[in-house]
Amino acid sequence: MTNRHVYAVVDPASGALVKEYPTATDEAVDAALDAASRAYAQWSRRTSVAQRAQLLNTVATLHSERSGHLAEIIHREMGKPVDEAIAEVEFSASIYRYYAENAGKFLADEPIGLLEGEGTAFTRRQPIGVLLGIMPWNYPYYQVARFAAPNLALGNTIVLKHAPQCPESSAALQQLFTDAGYPQGCYVNVYATHEQIARAIADSRVQGVSFTGSERAGAEIAGRAGRSLKKVVLELGGSDPFIVLSTHDLDATVQAAVETRFENTGQACNAGKRIIVAEDIHDAFLDKFTQKVFAMADGPAPLSSVAAAERLEEQVTRATADGASFVSAGRRAGAYFPPGVLTGVSPTSPSAAEEFFGPVAIVYRVGSEDEAVELANGTPYGLGSYVFTTDAEQALRVADKIDAGMVFINGVGLEGAELPFGGVRRSGVGRELGRAGIDEFANKKLIRTART
Repeated sequence: MTNRHVYAVVDPASGALVKEYPTATDEAVDAALDAASRAYAQWSRRTSVAQRAQLLNTVATLHSERSGHLAEIIHREMGKPVDEAIAEVEFSASIYRYYAENAGKFLADEPIGLLEGEGTAFTRRQPIGVLLGIMPWNYPYYQVARFAAPNLALGNTIVLKHAPQCPESSAALQQLFTDAGYPQGCYVNVYATHEQIARAIADSRVQGVSFTGSERAGAEIAGRAGRSLKKVVLELGGSDPFIVLSTHDLDATVQAAVETRFENTGQACNAGKRIIVAEDIHDAFLDKFTQKVFAMADGPAPLSSVAAAERLEEQVTRATADGASFVSAGRRAGAYFPPGVLTGVSPTSPSAAEEFFGPVAIVYRVGSEDEAVELANGTPYGLGSYVFTTDAEQALRVADKIDAGMVFINGVGLEGAELPFGGVRRSGVGRELGRAGIDEFANKKLIRTART
C-alpha cells in the first residue's frame, strides 16, 4: 500500500504496484502556481470566448479519440470496469462540448433595468484568476471535467491536484490539454502533498478552490480557504435516499435501484444508498432486489483498494453488531467485496447516518409518505435523492420536502452536462455543471453608465 503522499498506480485486482510517480518538490508546486498566474495574465485577457470554446471542442474530440486508452488507465488505477470507464470518458467529452457550445450564451452581458436615473447598467462575467482543483479517485475524468470545462471557458486557469492513486490518468489529462493547444500554465497537473496544497490555498496567486471528496477533508479545506478569504466549491459525501412509494412496474423499479446503487461498484457519492420502500410493496421489492444483488456476485469488479474494502467491511460489522441483518453471496477477498443488502438498520443507529461507499445497499420499510420523508432526511447529508411513485402530485410534494440539492423522479442515471450538480448540508456548497457551474468562480462585474 502507498501512503497519502506517494502517487502510485496499485492494481486493486491484484494489489501489485504498477508504477510510482515522484511527488512534487516545493519548487515544482511554486512553478505550477507561477505558470498558472502568468497564463491568466497573458492568455485569459487576450482570448475571446469563441477562441476558448474552440479549445474546449478540441479537448472533447481528444477525449473521444483516446477513450479506449484513457479507459484502460483508470481500469488499472482504480478497478473501474472498462465499459463503465469508456462511458465516463464519453460523458466527460460531452461536458467539454456543452460548455464550448454554450459559453457564448452563458457569458453574454446581462442588462439590468434601472429603477431610476438615466443611462445603462449590465453585468459582465469575467474570470477571477488561478483556481486550485483537488479531485478524487472514483471518477478520475468526469470530476475534472465538471471543474475544468466551465472555468476554462470562462478564462480562469487551473492547477489540478488529483488523488494519489490517479497519477497516470492525471498525467494523461495534462498531455491531452497540452495537445489540445492550451498554452503552458492554463492547466497544470501537480503531484502535490497535503502540506503543499495547504500552502497553495493560502497563496495570493490562488483565487478559489474546488474540492470533491470526503466530508472531513472538505471541512479542513474550507477552513483554510476561509482564513484566506478564498471562494470554495465543495462536493462531499452523500447517503442518498431512494424512495419507492408506488410503482406500475416493480421489476423496472427494482432494476433502477440496482443500477443507481451498484454503478461504479457502489463507489459514487450520489448513488441511491438507502432504499426506502412503502410497506405494501416492501416484501416483494426486497425479494426481487436481493435476488438481483446476489446475481451480481459473479465476476464483480474490485473496489478501488484493499483499504476501501476493509473500511466497508468494518462498517457492515458495526451495523450488524447494532442489530442489523446482512446478506451477501460471499465474503471480502482483498479489494473484492461481494454485493450485499443490509436490513433492520435502526434510524437511531450510528450506521444509519453513515455513507457506505461500496456495493452495500440498506433497505428500509416505511408505513407512510411522511415516514419516508423523515427517514430520507435523517442523515447529515443532502446531495441527491430519488422518488418513485405513480402519483405525479405526490412526487412533487415529496421532492419539495426532501433536504437535498437534487431530486430525480421515476428514473436514475438522469444526470447531464446541462443539469446543476451539488448538495446542501454536509454534502457541500456550490454547484457544478449547467449554467450554475460557470457562475461559481466568475466575477459578476457591474458596469453602470450614467449617460450614453
